[in-house]
Amino acid sequence: MMVDKGPGPKSAGHHPVTNNQKKATMKIAIIGAGNLGLSIAKGVLHSNGATTMYLTKRNIGDIEDFKKYGNVSVTTDNREAVQNSDILIFAVQPNHIEKLLLEIKDLLTGNHIIISTITGFGISKIEEVVGKEHTIIRSMPNTAISVGRSMTCICGNENGKKRIDLAKAIFNRMGHSLEIPEEQMQAATVICASGVAFWMRLIRATTQGAIQLGFDAREAQELAMHTCNGAASLLIASGNHPEEEIDKVTTPMGCTIKGLNEMEHQGLSSSLIRGIVASFDKITEFKKGNYGIDGKKP
Repeated sequence: MMVDKGPGPKSAGHHPVTNNQKKATMKIAIIGAGNLGLSIAKGVLHSNGATTMYLTKRNIGDIEDFKKYGNVSVTTDNREAVQNSDILIFAVQPNHIEKLLLEIKDLLTGNHIIISTITGFGISKIEEVVGKEHTIIRSMPNTAISVGRSMTCICGNENGKKRIDLAKAIFNRMGHSLEIPEEQMQAATVICASGVAFWMRLIRATTQGAIQLGFDAREAQELAMHTCNGAASLLIASGNHPEEEIDKVTTPMGCTIKGLNEMEHQGLSSSLIRGIVASFDKITEFKKGNYGIDGKKP
């Protein structure tokens, strides 16, 4: 059976930061400094992507260390953060965002760029609260943003589309970004955000296999991590379909094809695809309101 190998990417890995981007003033507020918010903060700070940064959280005790960067303020006051920033990145739970937007709505100006990372809370819902005249962008990064390796999907309202390049400039400092239609954001959440966990599980399984073959746990994980990184890097650099790279390491009656065929007999590809679809179905339930944010039926 022929495999549709498709076009390779036009660009790969980190995008170069232009001189204009380096000189741009970036006053960024991250509203909701939880796990994702802090991952974004670390990525921005490690890439020198902010002139000033505000981090907000109800309990700021565990984020006080960020003051060491010098240009970072931590506060419980969302209004203070909005007043002193131009780019507002919202990283709160979905059931908190509407109340938060109402809290700061009167402070919003034409200079503010609203960037939401919130699952299931669409652009139209944000517009209902703050107005269609504002610049609104949705982004879906993943936690690898803290080490500059996020895959971030981005979309915007009419005004937001005019500033997509700015949003991409921010997120390209911390990995790779792709503009997509908003209707694909749910799927992007599964592939990119949940996808980090899926790949972690595959790396863990490879680690366990290496231990069974005689490596100690630390060596096994090192082998698994760097082999996974190398495989992805080959595809990014070459633009090839995975099957092209697989063909290079499978020989007739060899050990690689024997292992691959056994994995497929045991359902490797089908179970991964079924897991992806199941995750997407769960997000759809959230969107329909059939489940609360805790994942339980009301």
